[in-house]
Amino acid sequence: MRSTGAFRARAAVLTLSCLIALSACKGGNGEAAAKEGEDKKAEAVPVEVAQASHHAISASYTGTAALEARAESQVIAKTSGVALDVMVEEGDHVRAGQQLVRLDADRARLQAAQTAAQMAKLQNNYSRARQLAEQNLISANDNDQLKYDLENARAANRLAQLELSYTNVTAPISGVVASRSIKPGNFVQINTPILRIVDVSKLEATLNVPERELATLKPGLPVRMQVDALPGRTFNGTVDRVAPVVDAGSGTFRVICAFDSDEVLQPGMFGRISIDYDQRANALVVPRNAVVDAEGDPTLFVLRDGKAARVPVKLGYVDGEWVEVLEGVKPGDEVVTAGKSALREGTAVQVVGAPGAGKVAAADKSGSEDSTETQQ
Repeated sequence: MRSTGAFRARAAVLTLSCLIALSACKGGNGEAAAKEGEDKKAEAVPVEVAQASHHAISASYTGTAALEARAESQVIAKTSGVALDVMVEEGDHVRAGQQLVRLDADRARLQAAQTAAQMAKLQNNYSRARQLAEQNLISANDNDQLKYDLENARAANRLAQLELSYTNVTAPISGVVASRSIKPGNFVQINTPILRIVDVSKLEATLNVPERELATLKPGLPVRMQVDALPGRTFNGTVDRVAPVVDAGSGTFRVICAFDSDEVLQPGMFGRISIDYDQRANALVVPRNAVVDAEGDPTLFVLRDGKAARVPVKLGYVDGEWVEVLEGVKPGDEVVTAGKSALREGTAVQVVGAPGAGKVAAADKSGSEDSTETQQ
């Protein structure tokens, strides 16, 4: 009886040991399989993608330039004298012909009166000489001499009147007084700049464009401009003039763009300019950040069967964040826009934000919880 009981006890212990060993083997195989699945998931590179689609795109030339006033004038004193009255301040709007400064005119006025008197005297002498010449009482030479003296006196009087007019300094153009360098009471020398007037109604920006664009940029093309001083705003203009020759030293030609100031733009502002010279209404485009420049030969990473395929492409116009693709992809192809640096030909990828990615993640999480409960 004792031997039979001992035998049964040993058999029970052996059976339990076998069951424990078998359970351990199954657990080990499950962990290995889970690890292998995790390794496969780790090999997939997370990326962001966008679809190639049809959009309107414009071909443009971009550059930077400072704005300049179309018309600007330095007001010069044409005669000397004391400034009795300065009638404008900086920032004042003036019109062409408006009086700006009044200079002391006493000397010029006296000179004009003196020449007027001399002219009147010679006028009377010449009138009497003509009467005497008709009676042959004076020679023709004397008569001609009086005539020439009278013409000389008239010219001197006109010159004196002109000098007198210079004491009233007027605006040569319409615009805004940008600077003033005199005050009432100052003595002004002849040919001295005293004011600067700028016409801010029209502004210009001059671009030095490479000669390869000579055939594409023409007067009348639309221009868009953004200025650093006014962020978020875009100003429209046109190409006003294009230089017909190329500078041999720099290999560029001048393109002058015109803008209305809209009472906002000011000379000296720095502008970023874009000239649209062609447009395609239905071009196949992809985001510009999807392009990989492989030593000058552009390529794209295209998703095919969950893997990245490197595709050489031929590009067309570039417009802001978009680039036209002429060859290499078709509408609807998914191209990688983020994560390109970690990709090689045939690399497995996982699209970030794709609808399936969330479901897979949820399934993985649920499976891991079930496995944990089973192990427990």
